[in-house]
Amino acid sequence: METDNKYARPVYIPYSGTVLLEMSLLNKGSAFSEEERTHLNLHGLVPQTIETIEEQAERVYSQYRLLKADIDKHVYLRNLQDTNETLFYHLVVNHLTEMMPIIYTPVVGEACEHFSETYRASRGLFISYPNKDRIDEMLRNVTKQKVKVIVVTDGERILGLGDQGIGGMGIPIGKLSLYTACGGVSPAYTLPVVLDVGTNNQALINDPLYMGWRQPRVTGQEYEDFVDAFVQAVKRRWPDVLLQFEDFAQKNASPILKRYRDEICSFNDDIQGTAAVTVGCLIAASRANGGRLRDQRVAFLGAGSAGCGIAEQIIAEMKQEGLSDEQARKQVFMVDRFGLLTDKMPNLLEFQSPLVQKMETLSAWDITNEEISLLDTVRNAKPTILIGVSAQPGLFTEEVIRTMQSHCEHPIVMPLSNPTSRVEATPADILRWTDGKALVATGSPFMPVHMNDQIYPVAQCNNSYIFPGIGLGVLACGARRVTDSMLMAASSALADCSPLAQNGKGALLPELSQIEKVSRTIAFAVAKAAQADDVAMKVSDEELLVLIDKNYWYPKYRSYKHASS
Repeated sequence: METDNKYARPVYIPYSGTVLLEMSLLNKGSAFSEEERTHLNLHGLVPQTIETIEEQAERVYSQYRLLKADIDKHVYLRNLQDTNETLFYHLVVNHLTEMMPIIYTPVVGEACEHFSETYRASRGLFISYPNKDRIDEMLRNVTKQKVKVIVVTDGERILGLGDQGIGGMGIPIGKLSLYTACGGVSPAYTLPVVLDVGTNNQALINDPLYMGWRQPRVTGQEYEDFVDAFVQAVKRRWPDVLLQFEDFAQKNASPILKRYRDEICSFNDDIQGTAAVTVGCLIAASRANGGRLRDQRVAFLGAGSAGCGIAEQIIAEMKQEGLSDEQARKQVFMVDRFGLLTDKMPNLLEFQSPLVQKMETLSAWDITNEEISLLDTVRNAKPTILIGVSAQPGLFTEEVIRTMQSHCEHPIVMPLSNPTSRVEATPADILRWTDGKALVATGSPFMPVHMNDQIYPVAQCNNSYIFPGIGLGVLACGARRVTDSMLMAASSALADCSPLAQNGKGALLPELSQIEKVSRTIAFAVAKAAQADDVAMKVSDEELLVLIDKNYWYPKYRSYKHASS
């Protein structure tokens, strides 16, 4: 097999001694062979015993399990990542279900809050506003020559936690770790970036340990020019890179995506990735209930950029299934803190306006006051799907869920807010209120629910089911853009992997142990869609599968030879 041959070939490197041991991408620690220790000047710098990666993993896993607090486990794994990336990914891949919540949501939220406090070693690129004229220089300072995937944030809207300043760097680091662990993207090709434009979090400004720029956030034209300077510099340094925007504030996320999606291969995971995985879940859930997505009525709690992005993707899928645009939009109801979005509501954001309901169509509704609440919406619109992206815990009340079930025997309920502390309702409560008849998917991980002598698996509608496969597909086919068709193909491919939809039993989404298969399936679908949209090279299906295989990186040690030998 080509992959096996690739790992059997030696790699010629110019590094040796302590310099080599300090390079996390190349370091093997106690696994350097006798020959490598001789030719790479490592004798005496590592213990005598030569270990396999499996033996090393056994040691680090036992150390990991001694830790009690999740944040301590996160810090331990991050330190391992900064020391020996191959061993880190070998450990994570073999304990993915256990460790994904530690390296990403929900624990990454706490890590972002304590980023400066727990800081140990530099990873990625910190581009601060005072250095706005040196961005090209900063990109040249990156030692990785072949960066293929960048995840960038400005730290203003980190999960449901708000402005974390440069602490938001934890998100690009965690996200790229999942690109590798779930999608096989080599860590040598990834770069996390934080744009440090200040912070409006006064607690951070007052914190003597805070390592970011201690000024209020840059806004307006200055902010837009800074982001543009970054994007243009990236295009000059790595013109073929996949650029993922992550956790930008609502007011900036959509405009940035709209401005750059046709200029550079880019997407916003909060808007498009969340939408793709949610639609994939909904297609599968609709099939499990014996219908199609076009047959559903959907209510949202939360009408920010993420919620509206999901809604637009749902509408696109409904249209794909045969509805007109007008019909599809009549079946989607957006509720925010001011109530249901209607055409009479002032101060709507640009991306909210296409999703309003016309007041004239609501004349028969029985409502309690001018602001149409979530309960009023559920009572009158009779949704079959309820999605939460509000980051406000507890708003899916028992009354809301029971009212929903009164007109829908098997409601599809998806409290997607992150982290766990922000979830609109817990799966246990939703299942208890519906006598186990609801189909539930969450944004954060939850244990299976034990009720009435049954075990109910809880699907985690996590973007990690989608974006690693998108990244792998883009790299494999050389896509120049991320199109809407590519995202829809990812949703459809994910739905095809659903055990519940395919077999009538099990979870709505596959277990994480199947994530490589899922990512490869999505990568193939995404690449085919890219070819159809003329944004990728045309190759046969067989060649495409070979390209996916060639681009899939496994955490295995390579043998080294010194470049001068």
